[in-house]
Amino acid sequence: MPAPALSAAQTAAPGTAASGSRTGTEAGTLPRHAPLVVATRDGLMESVHYGSAIATAADGSILAAAGDPLAPFYPRSSLKPLQAVAMVRAGLNLPADLLALTAASHSGGAIHRGGTQRILAMHGLAVGDLENSTDLPYGTSEREDWLRTGFLATQLTQNCSGKHAAMAATCVINGWPVKGYVDPSHPLQQLIAATVTELTGEEPFARSTDGCGTPLFALTLRGMARAFGAIAAAAAAATAVTSVSTSDDGGTAPQLAEAAVGLAMRQHPDMVAGERRDVTELMRLLPGSVAKDGFEGVQLVGLPDGRGVAVKISDGGDRARMPATVRMLESLGVATAPLAGIGTAPVLGGGRTVGLLRTTDFLSKPVNEAL
Repeated sequence: MPAPALSAAQTAAPGTAASGSRTGTEAGTLPRHAPLVVATRDGLMESVHYGSAIATAADGSILAAAGDPLAPFYPRSSLKPLQAVAMVRAGLNLPADLLALTAASHSGGAIHRGGTQRILAMHGLAVGDLENSTDLPYGTSEREDWLRTGFLATQLTQNCSGKHAAMAATCVINGWPVKGYVDPSHPLQQLIAATVTELTGEEPFARSTDGCGTPLFALTLRGMARAFGAIAAAAAAATAVTSVSTSDDGGTAPQLAEAAVGLAMRQHPDMVAGERRDVTELMRLLPGSVAKDGFEGVQLVGLPDGRGVAVKISDGGDRARMPATVRMLESLGVATAPLAGIGTAPVLGGGRTVGLLRTTDFLSKPVNEAL
């Protein structure tokens, strides 16, 4: 379909009135997503994944875009690093591996379950204090191992348990009630909401409840990309200052909260997701990056120079999330050859490759025609 030129509202700086160009009524209309990723089988296009994507500069200006990146959407678990920043600002002081777990959608392995229990024990809490939903481990092998031993869904194995343990811990640190910490009116959630607004430069277009039970905010891809760029840039700046560090045994040194979270995620990508998870692999293969996925086809990446990439797959398909993200990184001049293994996937027939999951040429239009 034809793509209109950028409006004044779309080109406005984040945080200005014009940046919230969609009203609540408009937010209920269908976004103008573009075809981002296709699956071919023996030369025939079998499936098409539509979505939107954006790359932003450190100041939030748009470097590349496709689809409708200013349409409000729910970032889901990609909000966790922003929530972690709020908790560090509120006095949460954890070793780096546990701070990374705070920002995680973990696979539910022993290292993740044990990390959650460590956070709780450090603050006199127990699993019964968690208010997240129950679930089996998210990772395939972790889930199979868990079921093989006869265990059922628990709060501890649910992929957000690290975040919830940290939320309860932050309440203990501040003398806030632990019970009811997921309520939007709770002081913790009020602080998180304000922090999300600050980092994204946006007031939420709508509010809801995430799958784990915490408050959820509708934002734009541009706002989220801006936030991740800021977290990655803060971590990069902290790395350059030898007096600022986040160590495994010494906890979080006094520093910018964004830097603490970004450094922890960079140092412990296995805690942010898990082995055989593409988000963990991306951070390992792209030094200095800070990455987080979210349910319903969401992917965020922050780069050390403050640029950010945000992708939303419209059908929520997980397989299209990373190919579109790698293509956006390539458009920024990032060397993506090391990411080839997660930037595509074979389509199989009878156990052999008969096609490919690949991106379309969705960045062929100039940025002023892409929205």
